[in-house]
Amino acid sequence: MKERTLALAGVIQATELVRQAAWHGTWSGYAASASLDSLFRLEADCVDTVYGGVRNLRLGLETLVAMLRGENRNSDALRYAVGLLQVERRFVRNSNMQQKVGERLEAIGAEGPDLEPHEREDHQAHQVAGLYAETISSLTPRIVVNGRPQFLKRDRTVDWVRTLLLCGLRSAVLWDQLGGGRFELLFRRRRILREASELLYN
Repeated sequence: MKERTLALAGVIQATELVRQAAWHGTWSGYAASASLDSLFRLEADCVDTVYGGVRNLRLGLETLVAMLRGENRNSDALRYAVGLLQVERRFVRNSNMQQKVGERLEAIGAEGPDLEPHEREDHQAHQVAGLYAETISSLTPRIVVNGRPQFLKRDRTVDWVRTLLLCGLRSAVLWDQLGGGRFELLFRRRRILREASELLYN
């Protein structure tokens, strides 16, 4: 349950970052870096390693706890998460797309070693965004992002929104691989809430 909760927090962290980017034009840097890095850790031994440690999922855990307690009024992040869990079911049935995404992510992860950290992340986000547009955006249901037009017109914001959606999908695949599903969300919400709270506050 701990690993499933971390994977679900990974989904929620990515979608909360999408919400931040779309409405505010900025987003939590440490959380976005952790989500981006998770794309390039496809062969990690454990869930903690995928995100570089539980501390890097603090935003996701906080948002997940607030959602499960009914305290989070930001419905966009939840809507994107539900959409990604639906898209994930179609993605895992498409072996050709999985192979293409995996190969491209491996190549992108090796790019830009001589750049400054923030420049490298923006470079990788631009590449990942292109990959998302070529592949995942063709799957249904299409995730329509709401926000302020002045931010959604910025190329950098669009790149990061698409990248973060792919990060959320990566976590959704992990959630599924660990045995997560609608049954868990419907009937084990209290257990997930307890686990997320313990991870967050202990």
